[in-house]
Amino acid sequence: ISMNFVLRSADQSKQTEDLFLTVYEPGLTIEITEPSGNLIVKEGDNFQVSAKSIYLGTAAPASLSLYIDDVLTYTSASDTLQHTLSVAGTGKHWIKVSAESGEYYSKDSIFYFVQEELTPADIPAGMQDGINYIGENTVTLVLYAPDKENVFVIGDFNNWELNNNYQLKQTPDGNRWWVTITGLTSGQEYAFQYYIDGNLKIAEPYSEKILDPWNDSYIPESTYPNLKDYPTGKTTGIVSILQTNQPDYEWQVTDFVAPANEDLIIYETHIQNFTHAGTINMLKDSLNYLAQLGINAIELMPVNEFEGNISWGYNPSFYFAFDKTYGTKTDFKEFIDACHEKGIAVIIDMVLNHSFGQSPMVQLYWNSEANEPSADNPWFNQQPTHDYNVGYDMNHENDATKAFCSRVMKFWLKEFNIDGYRFDLAKGFTQNYTLGDVTAWGHYDASRVAIWEQYADTIRSVKDNAYIILEHLADNSEETYLANNGFMLWGNMNYSYNEATMGYNESGKTDFSWANYLNRDWDNPNLVAYMESHDEERLMFKNKAYGNANDQYDVKELETGLQRTEAAAAFFYTIPGPKMLWEWGELGYDYSINTCDDGVTINEGCRLSLKPIKWDYYEIAARYRLFKVFEALFDLKAYGVTNTKNITMNVTGAAKAIYLSKNDTNLAIIGNFDIINQDLDVVFQHTGTWYDYLTGEEIDVTNAETTIKLKPGEYYIYSDVKFEVIDLPAAPEIPSVSGISETELSESISVYPNPVTGGQLNIHCSEAVAGNQLLQLLNTSGQLVFSQEININTGVITIDVSGLNSSLLFYKIISEDYNKQGVIIIE
Repeated sequence: ISMNFVLRSADQSKQTEDLFLTVYEPGLTIEITEPSGNLIVKEGDNFQVSAKSIYLGTAAPASLSLYIDDVLTYTSASDTLQHTLSVAGTGKHWIKVSAESGEYYSKDSIFYFVQEELTPADIPAGMQDGINYIGENTVTLVLYAPDKENVFVIGDFNNWELNNNYQLKQTPDGNRWWVTITGLTSGQEYAFQYYIDGNLKIAEPYSEKILDPWNDSYIPESTYPNLKDYPTGKTTGIVSILQTNQPDYEWQVTDFVAPANEDLIIYETHIQNFTHAGTINMLKDSLNYLAQLGINAIELMPVNEFEGNISWGYNPSFYFAFDKTYGTKTDFKEFIDACHEKGIAVIIDMVLNHSFGQSPMVQLYWNSEANEPSADNPWFNQQPTHDYNVGYDMNHENDATKAFCSRVMKFWLKEFNIDGYRFDLAKGFTQNYTLGDVTAWGHYDASRVAIWEQYADTIRSVKDNAYIILEHLADNSEETYLANNGFMLWGNMNYSYNEATMGYNESGKTDFSWANYLNRDWDNPNLVAYMESHDEERLMFKNKAYGNANDQYDVKELETGLQRTEAAAAFFYTIPGPKMLWEWGELGYDYSINTCDDGVTINEGCRLSLKPIKWDYYEIAARYRLFKVFEALFDLKAYGVTNTKNITMNVTGAAKAIYLSKNDTNLAIIGNFDIINQDLDVVFQHTGTWYDYLTGEEIDVTNAETTIKLKPGEYYIYSDVKFEVIDLPAAPEIPSVSGISETELSESISVYPNPVTGGQLNIHCSEAVAGNQLLQLLNTSGQLVFSQEININTGVITIDVSGLNSSLLFYKIISEDYNKQGVIIIE
C-alpha cells in the first residue's frame, strides 16, 4: 500500500511528477491483547486470552492458533481469537498465538505464572524489615507490603526468573512478606528485586547499595571502583544488592568526644560543590584546610542515594545507601574517622519530610491516574499537608512511617558513627493541614512536638549526646519548648546581617539581637544561627550587586564589601551559642545562589546547579584576610569567653556594640555599619588597659563611658585579656565620610503618603538637610526602578511616580553627607 501525492508551488507555476510513498509492505501481524502483560495467578483461576490479527495488503483469511506450553489448545478462523483458560499446574507457562495466511506468518507470546498456595507463616525470630544476614550463605528478606496479592524475589541467584522457591510467605496479619534464601556464595554481591502482583518490580527499601540503570554509567571508576554491572536485559528499574560476609570496617578513632552544643562551629558543605572531583575522598583530603580555619563540626548536605548524580540531595530515594556518586561506604567511614581524628564532628542532613518517585515505597502504593500516592499508601499522604513541600509528603502520624524513620535514624549513627543530624523541613512533620496558610503552619503544633520528642528518644537510645538540629523556623513558642528539651534549631539571620553589610540601616532591619538565644527566652544555647546557608543568598554577592554607596565610599567594591563582612562576622561569632557558616563564606564567595554552571547566567532555574569552585580565592589577599579573621574569631570562641549569659547587645542602629563578660575576661565589640561616620557611645566594663584582639594593640581606657567616632565599616574587638594574635594581612584603608546622624536624618526628612495613592510622592526636608539630593526607588530584588535628582531647600517637593506599577519598594534619598532609606508601597 502506498500514498500518492504531488507538490506544487504557491503560484502553481511548478509541479512535481506523481510521487509514491510506500506506507507498509504486505504482510500479517498478530498481537495478544488480553492479558495485557505477564500474569501471576493461582491454580483454579480462569482468565481470558484474546488476540487480534491485522492484514496488510492481503484479503486472504488467516488461521489463528493458541498454544499453551507449545501444546495447541484453541484455533480460530477469523481475525480475532478469544479463549477462557483454566489454570492448572504451578510454575511458569507460556502463551503463544500465531496467525498464518498463505506465505505470511506471525506470532506473539507472553507467560503466566501459577503461584503455589502458601500457608501464612510468622517471620523467624529476630528478623526485621529489609535484608537479614544469617551466616555466610543465607539471608532472610522481609518486606512490609500490606494488602498485596503476591510477592516474589528475582535476582542473580535465580536468573531473574519467577520461581515458586522464591515466592515470599505472608505473615498471618497480612502486613509482611518474607523468604529465606540459602546457598549463596560468601562475600559475593547479588542483585535482586521484588516482583509484586505481577506488575511491579521494586528494589528493597532498606538497601544499603543499589544499582541504577540510568545513572551508574556516569560514575567514574576512580570514584567507585569495581562497581557491579547492571543486569541489562534481565530486568528494568533500580535493583538492590545483598552481600553476605561483608568485611567489617575497623574504626581508628574510638574515643572521640563531640563538642558541646554551645561550642559548635558548623561548616555546612555540599560535597560536589566543595571539591573538583565531588567525592568524599577529596573532601577528606581538604580537612587540613577546615582544621586550619578552626571549625569543629562539618554538616554534609544529604549523602544517601538521591535521584540522578548531580543534586543537593533533597530528592531522596533510598535512605540506607551512601550515594555512589560520592564514593563507597568504606570511603565515607574513612572520612568520618579522619574528621574525628582532627576533632571535627560529622553531622548529616537527613530528608524525611518527603521522597520522590524512585522511592520503592512511593511506587508500591501509587495512583497512576491521579499521579500521586494512593490512599492506602502506609507512608505518604496523597496531598501535602503544608506549603513548601516538594516530592511526596510523608505522614509522620502513621506507625509505618515512624518505624521506617526510626530505623533510618538509628542506622547512620550505628553503621557510620556519625555525631548527629540536621533534619530538613522539620516543621513539615505534621498532619495538621495548613496548605495555603504559611503563617498557620508555623503556629505551635502539639502533635508535631510529640512526633519530634518520639524521634529524639529513638536517636538518644543509640547515642545520648547526638546532635538533633531542626530546620524548623516556627513560632518561638514551639521552638522555645524544643530548645529547652535538647533540640537545636536553625536560626536564619541572613536578612539582618546582609542589610547591615550592604549599608542599609533602616531602624530595626539590621537588628542582630535574634542571633542570641537569650533574646528568644531560651534556657539552653541551642540556636544554630547563620548568616549564610545553602538556602540564602550570599552576603558578598549582594554586597557587590546592591551595596550602598556615596561619593567617597562604595560597598560594591570588593575590598570594602569583604571588610564589612569581617565586621558582620565579629558581631556574629562572638554571640553565645552554636554557629554555622556555609562553605566558602570565609573567603567571601560572591556567586549568586542562582548562578548556573557557567558561572555567569543567573536565574531561579539555576538554584540547584553546581557553582564555580573557587579555591583560588584563598590566594587573594583581601579574601585571605577574611579567612584569617574567621580563624581568629573561631579561636576566640574556643577560648570559651563567648559562652556566657552575661551579655549586653546594642545592635539595633547603624553603630552597634556587644559587651560580654565571663569570669575575669571582658569583651567589647564595636562597629559602624553605616556608609558614613558614626559616633558610638561605648560603655566599657571598666577602665584600664584593653587590647585590640585582632592586632594586640594596647589601649588605655580612662573613662569607661566614652564616645568613639567610627568610620563606615570600621569595627574593633576589645578585650581586657591579651590573647595570642593571629598574623593578619593589612586591613584596607577606610575613608572618613562625614554626615549627619541617623537620628537627625530621621527627624529631618519625611516621605509621605505611605501607601502612595494617586501617583504623587511628597518629600519634606528640614533646613538641616536641604540641598542637592538623589531619590532612588528599588524593587525587592534590589533592582533600580526609579531615579531622579532633586533639590529641596526647605518645604515639600512632589514627585510623580504614577508610571510605576503597584508594588512594595525601597526608597533611598542620597546626598553628599547622608543616605536615608525606607519602605513605601505604591498603590
